Amino acid sequence: MAHMRTNDLLARLPKVDLHLHLDGSVKPETILELALEQGISLPVYDKDGLIPHMRVTDNCGSLIEYLGKFDFTTRFLQTGAALERVAYEVVEQSVEHNCRYVEVRFAPQLHRHMGLTLEETFYYVTQGLKRARRDFGTRFGVIAICMRNHPCADNLEVIEAAAKFVGKGVVAVDLAGDEANYPPEFFREVFARSHKLGIPVTIHAGEAAGAVNVYEAVTHLGASRIGHGVRLRENAAILEMIKDRRIPLEMCPISNIQTKAVASWEAYPIREYLDQGLIVTINTDNPSVSGTDITKEYRTIADRFAFTTPELVKLIMNGVEAAFMDEHDKGIFRGEMEAELISLGVYN
Repeated sequence: MAHMRTNDLLARLPKVDLHLHLDGSVKPETILELALEQGISLPVYDKDGLIPHMRVTDNCGSLIEYLGKFDFTTRFLQTGAALERVAYEVVEQSVEHNCRYVEVRFAPQLHRHMGLTLEETFYYVTQGLKRARRDFGTRFGVIAICMRNHPCADNLEVIEAAAKFVGKGVVAVDLAGDEANYPPEFFREVFARSHKLGIPVTIHAGEAAGAVNVYEAVTHLGASRIGHGVRLRENAAILEMIKDRRIPLEMCPISNIQTKAVASWEAYPIREYLDQGLIVTINTDNPSVSGTDITKEYRTIADRFAFTTPELVKLIMNGVEAAFMDEHDKGIFRGEMEAELISLGVYN
């Protein structure tokens, strides 16, 4: 009975999702409609049949294999209308799980095969999120991704375009893709530019490669948050630095297991990180690709690591504090979240 109550409570808790990829959140029924609208042929024409093309199984071998699923979804996200729609639907799906704030990240250069400019990709994604804000009241931020396998010039263009949308939805820039083959030190010039322009930085690091990448991301790329960071535990000195600097980790438990960033649930370091005083946040990464949602992420860690309700609330509020939001807005949002948690009887 207690377990049922916990499950019900987990669904009702207000949440935030700081690490959420646009192209990893597309619904199969949306792909069907976009393919028909755009005249793109599909391997199958039913929703369930599309799922294996979009979602990894537990047998996924690596981050590279996981990233392969995005080649399928991005083909349909090359028009302004498609980007606007999918951005809206990301929030719509998050709202079902009581998400009150989402940071949606996307790589603008991956959406230009049919002629969209960088500015247009930002415009349509932010329009979709603004429409969702009007309909659902959900706050949002946009994170622009630079891709590890792209030339420096392409990534610098992303930074320049993102700068034009700071204050209009864009809250940060990121680096994503094949971490093992493209270490962060390749991108110092790109993120030096983001600092000159005053744009905050989060970096995917310590996922497919070790803790030294987390060190590089923070000390040389100026990351104020780290995407994943599950391999931070491999170096005690770097872990201590992240703790001292209060750098939040955007952990994505289900995705981290699927990509083999961590060998097993037994080896997943979330309890250890929290107990050591690291700022841990819980996120979905790619709901469609991973077959997850934010409630499922919380349910999974609650079941596997015996997190108590106060600990789960702490993880949620860590996400509020780690949000790329200006202090004034964050103060208002923190108050809203605390009020909602108090009304559920789980905050004091």
